Amino acid sequence: MSRRPNFLLVMADQLAAPALPMYGHAIVKAPNLQRLAADGVTFLNAYCNNPICASSRFSMMSGQLSSRIGAYDNAAEFCASTPTFAHYLRALGYRTCLSGKMHFIGPDQLHGFEERLTTDIYPSDFAWTPDWLTPGDPYAPSSQSMRGVVEAGPCERSLQLDYDDEAAFEAVRWLYDYARTGNERPFLLTVSFTHPHNPYTITPQYWQRYDQDAIDLPQVPDIPFEQRDPWSQRQYRLIRQDEYALTSDAVRTARHAYYGMIGYVDDQVGRLLDTLESARLRDNTVVIFVSDHGDMMGERGMWYKFNPFEWSLRVPFIVRAPGVDGGQRRDKVVSLVDLLPTFLDLATDGNPPPVANEIDGHSVAELLHGDGGGWPDTAAAEYTAEGTCAPCLILRAGNYKYVYCETDPAMLFDLRQDPHELKNLCGNPEYCEIEERMRAEIFKRWSPEELRTKVIASQQRRLFVQKSLLSGRRHAWDFQPSKDASRQYVRSGGDASPTGAKERARFPHVSPRPPDFPRIKNKA
Repeated sequence: MSRRPNFLLVMADQLAAPALPMYGHAIVKAPNLQRLAADGVTFLNAYCNNPICASSRFSMMSGQLSSRIGAYDNAAEFCASTPTFAHYLRALGYRTCLSGKMHFIGPDQLHGFEERLTTDIYPSDFAWTPDWLTPGDPYAPSSQSMRGVVEAGPCERSLQLDYDDEAAFEAVRWLYDYARTGNERPFLLTVSFTHPHNPYTITPQYWQRYDQDAIDLPQVPDIPFEQRDPWSQRQYRLIRQDEYALTSDAVRTARHAYYGMIGYVDDQVGRLLDTLESARLRDNTVVIFVSDHGDMMGERGMWYKFNPFEWSLRVPFIVRAPGVDGGQRRDKVVSLVDLLPTFLDLATDGNPPPVANEIDGHSVAELLHGDGGGWPDTAAAEYTAEGTCAPCLILRAGNYKYVYCETDPAMLFDLRQDPHELKNLCGNPEYCEIEERMRAEIFKRWSPEELRTKVIASQQRRLFVQKSLLSGRRHAWDFQPSKDASRQYVRSGGDASPTGAKERARFPHVSPRPPDFPRIKNKA
């Protein structure tokens, strides 16, 4: 590349890769994402590194597994001294900006971003801290329930629409402002939406894109509670699935709304892609689309995230980059921790600077141009949040996935032969060597007992601090976007000349004296 590329990172929230047409779904419509895939590279086996919002995002931004940085759950502080891809790109001279959700916990609400255009949507304090020492059913600090499913359907307006409309609007305006000012610094703009996260509600505009009777039911039907593995039983209790008896029509309605919510995200992606075109930024901008984790969407009778199965762990990962042929598909295993080294690789034309911390990801830049003969073809994930009382550790290597939790029987799946993960191969003599090898790799990467001790200690500290901070005078950590309205548009604090201000805001700029209109009279 002749000059350093810009980066546009677009994130969805709780968007499962199997629910998208480029990953094989026959019903869902996502023409703008398909346009992006046709112009770029689609990674078919991409994984989040922790199937819960905050932990996944902190891991992605740092290029490190969440346990390495203490990002155990949705109320774990993201330490301000942890370098992120925003820090690294900023150090390379990039202008870094965030619009939308990132679920930062703690006083630092920027983590390397110079600018933040919106507030966040979720709490920034320790309110959602799990407690593994609480006896009985899994403690659910975020109060997840089945209401998001049973109350699914069309709506005229929702909290998530209010939030995502603002995130999209601010991002589009930011791109035009960047183009208008002729800024010489390259940019990283991250635009992060909350759709299609539950509750499953969407406006008639998107609901009517689908016929209710044509909505597909889950490929794997409801598995009765007593036949579920222990992890799935805990999740059943965590989201209180025994409160409602779902009918097939209720499942269809929830999936119908989810597909409509995907359509909303797709339209926002289209707005951003069109803005890059009209702002003359397309040719030197790398566009990456991902999600923080997936959603079970009724598969196996399960909903939301929190678990090790494919609909929960697999995420879309699409990259469009200058000089990269479009329409390519890669089946190598990648994960979200690969984003940080990829940014650095592409920003420096293959000569990334040293990193301040050991990272767990690898640059996918080599996979943009070929199959990557030396690619590790492995992804590690972990779950240390609500709904368990011990670390749950997951390894995807080649065709196999191994799931370990000290309180549960292990699970091993051959995803090529058994994509729906219905046959646990642990204990099968034909697979004992693979099972032993993957178990050994788990213990090489993690010390489950030591990790459990660290998680519990972190929980108890945060529970105490949160209780303390709720007494007396409170000081919120939530991000407050600030704007100086006196310097916007044609205001007294800005340019008092309406013609000059409006001229500079026009894009693309025009000559002050167009040749077709010669000046008749020279002003003295």
